[in-house]
Amino acid sequence: MKNYVMAGAVVLSAFLFFGCGGQNKQKTEKEMNADTIKTVCTRVTLQKDSLLATLTLDSMKVTWIRDNASSRLMPRTLFPDATDALMNSLSLQEGIPASVSTFLIECDGKRMLFDTGVGAPDSRMMEGLKSLNVKPEDIDCLFITHFHGDHIGGMMKDGKVVFPKAEVYASKAEYDAWMKMPADKRAQVETTMNAYKDRLHLFAFGDTLPGNVLPMEAIGHTPGHTVYKAGKLLVIGDLFHGFALQKDHPEICAQYDMDKTGAIKSRKYYLQYARENGVVMAGMHLPVPAFAE
Repeated sequence: MKNYVMAGAVVLSAFLFFGCGGQNKQKTEKEMNADTIKTVCTRVTLQKDSLLATLTLDSMKVTWIRDNASSRLMPRTLFPDATDALMNSLSLQEGIPASVSTFLIECDGKRMLFDTGVGAPDSRMMEGLKSLNVKPEDIDCLFITHFHGDHIGGMMKDGKVVFPKAEVYASKAEYDAWMKMPADKRAQVETTMNAYKDRLHLFAFGDTLPGNVLPMEAIGHTPGHTVYKAGKLLVIGDLFHGFALQKDHPEICAQYDMDKTGAIKSRKYYLQYARENGVVMAGMHLPVPAFAE
């Protein structure tokens, strides 16, 4: 069994997320968060009051940055297809530990940021970048998994772009679908993408992007939802909103999934892909520190 290292040299025993079962007794939110620390990716070093976590994969340094200011539980009501009996058996009646996360990859002299969080007054992404001595203008590429506000919100502040030099990459399927939505639904997307229009690149799934990043189709949560493969890392966006539930029950959707059939298919596919290819998954709503293997 590997060790899980936290700041302050606190070492916890760790289990792999796949095959990790729930317990029957009721748990507090604090206890559930402690469990997630012990069960996520076993090669991660947590830092800065659980704001950052680092992982090295070959020559690639990956840093998880937590955007949410306080601990986060996805409410039980978000998963109406899950039975009470199942939630009770997994001790998830009070909610499912989660996060709002972004990921920074540093490789071959490039800094690549995957999603940007909410951009709320108490969001912590910028604090995380600052603690890494990374300025917004240091970001070379922004890879966007989809256009929900908790993924593109950090691209703008006070009506201005936050990342003045970053090239922005998003799927054409996602862009085209949002541009056809009612004006009130697409307003944030339209404003943000127009602000970056001179540096916005719309790709097709399977294109090779800078840094040898491969965008892979994962439609369902949104019409152009994208998973990115970078070496042995798989940035999975919003495939999971409640990993402790959905890892063993991918057929259960969160209400946020726009196309349930597509979301289920994508979850099942990438769970199997991760197992077969030995990749580490990095998810925007996985529990702290948002890596799983």
